[in-house]
Amino acid sequence: MKKQFFVLFSFSVLFLSLGCTQQPSKQANSLALEEQAMLECKKLCNSVLDSAADLSKGPCLENPMQGFPDYACDIAHNPRQAVDGLPENQCSAFAGGKAGHFVELDTECKLIKIA
Repeated sequence: MKKQFFVLFSFSVLFLSLGCTQQPSKQANSLALEEQAMLECKKLCNSVLDSAADLSKGPCLENPMQGFPDYACDIAHNPRQAVDGLPENQCSAFAGGKAGHFVELDTECKLIKIA
């Protein structure tokens, strides 16, 4: 009886420890990368805002982002305005397919969306 309990206990410990050693999923890595890109975009936006630059036209701030080549950092109005749809105010790297994602912030550097 004690031997059976010991074997069952050993397998239980082994089974539970396997769950603790799994690598993060691609989705978790993607979310971490997305969050890092968002934080960097916000940092850039706040830096531009602190320099008294005009964000009222909804410019593309970084196209693609340094350190995040698959992301672009874009400013838009929330709710959107006609000026946000002008090609000169959009990130060409995203529109042209060079960047697969973008971080969109409003003119006060608050997150609108990540796509």
